[in-house]
Amino acid sequence: MAAENGHTTKEIIAIRRADGESRTLAASLPRLVLEARRVAANVIHGLHGRRRAGSGENFWQYRRFVSGEPSQNVDWRRSARDDHLYVRELEWEASHTVWIWPDRSPSMAFASKTARESKLERTLIVAFALAELLVSGGERVGIPGLMAPTASRSVIDKMAQAMLHDDADRLSLPPSFVPSALAEIIVLSDFWSPIAEIRTTLAGLSGSGAHGTMVQVVDPAEESFPYSGRVEFVEPEGFGVITAGRAESWAQDYTARLALHRDQIRAETSKLDWLFTTHATDRSAAELLLFLHAGMQVSKSGARTTSIKAGPAA
Repeated sequence: MAAENGHTTKEIIAIRRADGESRTLAASLPRLVLEARRVAANVIHGLHGRRRAGSGENFWQYRRFVSGEPSQNVDWRRSARDDHLYVRELEWEASHTVWIWPDRSPSMAFASKTARESKLERTLIVAFALAELLVSGGERVGIPGLMAPTASRSVIDKMAQAMLHDDADRLSLPPSFVPSALAEIIVLSDFWSPIAEIRTTLAGLSGSGAHGTMVQVVDPAEESFPYSGRVEFVEPEGFGVITAGRAESWAQDYTARLALHRDQIRAETSKLDWLFTTHATDRSAAELLLFLHAGMQVSKSGARTTSIKAGPAA
């Protein structure tokens, strides 16, 4: 493969595509931020905050040290009492941290004619609006691998800036990290990743005892497969093109495989007492926002129920 300035042709194409994606995101972010604030303002009316007394310096509990955490987290005085390592958690840190992961991988840019916006746009609107809602209620919000938890009133601006200056690969699933035991994790993705990768991610995120919600954001066309005749399907992340001579003949098999994939994800989340739901981009963003807020209220009360798992568009 040809090379230019030390890069292969494939690498050059990837760099140019990433640069194009960054420019597109930069151009659309102001509009998405405004829409997120509008949605949050409509939802926040009438909701009571969950702020608790305390400056964040009150002792909450000791928990076992988890492999992969920074060694400076260890409370050596407590650990010296027996053969285990312990981390000293503070009340605010343990109770008020919500990690939000918005999938920004290439597949999220898809939008059919019936969609209100692309999957990426909807995901960012919901992520921004949810962050605003949570911070107004006294929570701290962070993005795994991208932004440390913050309770700043300008949380949306901080999230947008972190994304604009992020030059890492656009991952579908959150990077490996160790959340605190009482943290909440919200993953917004189309979840077209192999089930083995999703299972591994879930195991890592829940290893310390954290709870979370997996939201599959899909385009209406991905739900109904409304294609017929000769159609070329382009895999957005570089895995080629598939041509269907009679696309309508694929619909039944597609629907069955989609249902199987969702059943597998639901089975994995159920094992961990996580929530799983789907959200189509022709539905209201406020609907999903209310669902997520309600799910976290249930999580805080320790009374998760299977009825919540149906979600707004499952």
